Amino acid sequence: MRPEPPEAVGEAAEGTVDQAVELAHALFDLARAGDTDRLAAYVDAGAPVDLTDPQGNTLLMLGAYHGHASTVRALAERGADVDRLNDRGQSPLAGAVFKGEGEVVAVLLEHGADPDAGRPTARETAQLFGRGDLLP
Repeated sequence: MRPEPPEAVGEAAEGTVDQAVELAHALFDLARAGDTDRLAAYVDAGAPVDLTDPQGNTLLMLGAYHGHASTVRALAERGADVDRLNDRGQSPLAGAVFKGEGEVVAVLLEHGADPDAGRPTARETAQLFGRGDLLP
């Protein structure tokens, strides 16, 4: 069962824990799928832009790793931390470089992502996987 529309974000967060968890799972799914408009509507209605999953991956990290430049842009424009590391110390930029997602890399750099953040850094990842063309 899907959560209520974006207008109900506050209600779900104040409701039962099950409702809040269900909403969080739905938001992570939207980020992975690149459903930018729906995800942005939830964030605009009050969902945390830097919501993290149990592994510390933010919505932006999931969007970046799955190659959704428009989702990454929308979240960055709403204040998402483009350098927030997951629990493994990985940055969204390093993930995008690893996956060869040039458009995502460009969006992250445009929004100030640090190529030297995390371990391995995006620069190290680019060197390791022969993707030096993705970084300036």
